[in-house]
Amino acid sequence: MSLWQWQELLDACGLKVDESGPLISGISIDSRSAQSGDLFIALSGDPGPRFNSSGASGRDGHDFVTDAVSRGANAAMVSKVVDCSQPCLMVEDTLDGLWQLGEFARKRMQGKVVAISGSSGKTTTRQWLEHLLRRQASTHASTGSLNNHWGVPLSLARMPELSEYGVFEIGTNHPGEIKALAELVNPDVAIVLNVLPAHIGNFGTLENIRREKLTISSGLKDQGIVIVPADLDISGINTDKVVTFGYAQGSDVCAEAVSESDVDYCEVNASVFGRKIAYRLSVGGEHRVITSLAVLAAVHCLGADVQTAAADFAELPVPKGRGNILSVSGIKIIDDSYNANPVSMSYALEALKKIPTGRKRVAIIGEMLELGDKSEAAHAEISALFKELDLVITVGEGFLKSPGEWQHVNTVEDLDIEKLVSVLDSGDVILVKGSNKLFWKSNFVENLRDRLESK
Repeated sequence: MSLWQWQELLDACGLKVDESGPLISGISIDSRSAQSGDLFIALSGDPGPRFNSSGASGRDGHDFVTDAVSRGANAAMVSKVVDCSQPCLMVEDTLDGLWQLGEFARKRMQGKVVAISGSSGKTTTRQWLEHLLRRQASTHASTGSLNNHWGVPLSLARMPELSEYGVFEIGTNHPGEIKALAELVNPDVAIVLNVLPAHIGNFGTLENIRREKLTISSGLKDQGIVIVPADLDISGINTDKVVTFGYAQGSDVCAEAVSESDVDYCEVNASVFGRKIAYRLSVGGEHRVITSLAVLAAVHCLGADVQTAAADFAELPVPKGRGNILSVSGIKIIDDSYNANPVSMSYALEALKKIPTGRKRVAIIGEMLELGDKSEAAHAEISALFKELDLVITVGEGFLKSPGEWQHVNTVEDLDIEKLVSVLDSGDVILVKGSNKLFWKSNFVENLRDRLESK
């Protein structure tokens, strides 16, 4: 089925030309993943001063148009003349063009949309909500970590017109980024999962992070709803329609009782606007329960069936690197390697300590980055949580000033996997968690898994 007709693309970009073109079945910004029927958008590697981008490079998408076409793309969006055997949309700026496609796609879609922000847990929430809604109606959602200045409009541009639900993740690592993205998404429901000291080195204070997260409400549709933790200060929020979630009784959606039997699952008795709902989560941990409450609140506010969604919780996957569990040679690896901040780190460590096991509980902990002048104190506080664990290995300079009775290495490359594997036995549980640039970027968990499989 076509995603875009050529005239729609022209209208979205404000191009007043009389020309025909192919039907478009997908949108791509990376020639390596271009598929048959795609529109390839030739983005510059540097978005300029309008947006912060840790991935800025000297590469220019115009240099890869031919490659995209060779892989099946049947059109391209460009801002300069290129050698292309397929029709081209000529625009002044391709990033602006991508935003125009995202805006047009949002306006033509008549279903309900939810936007998710927060310092931690966005991807898990988005995947869980997508999974539950998809079982009830046609649902489109962002993928991977497409939550920034190009990821959000790209996700919108890929949304089929007849979608009944849309689920989008909105991220930030610098002030002022959420508001523009929220206004583009224009959600019916917005979720602020939490306000934690992630990227606090770029924001200065937790109060500045709070204000930034709450700007997601500025993009709400009329009569839109914002879902927030029950203990969050919502002064400055841009709506009076607020739904709360959390452990606190009196929250609109709250956990009344939680039974954790293992790292693999837990049983939850919740109240959703006074309605008693019981469900099993496919993973343990207090932070996962809180995430599930936010998801249930969104299901309710979107008008979907809460009871059906609760029954489906037992089959929910955990995104890779966000606490998913690998079982290898009788050893469980909790892969929480995608990222870390002080609060998510403490949640993960406390959950590890609660796991009933007759064997070792092992924590391989990487430093937490972008904490600015809060870094030393934050790492010291995390170090205090290592008690009761059988083996701890810390990685990175953040832990150098917090010496204790555990092992330490300066880099992931210095961590001796062979030595680690030699002291592990069937029944042991290993937590791997740290900032993205450590274990995730180096594929540490995959390397550990492979070595354990050959043990």
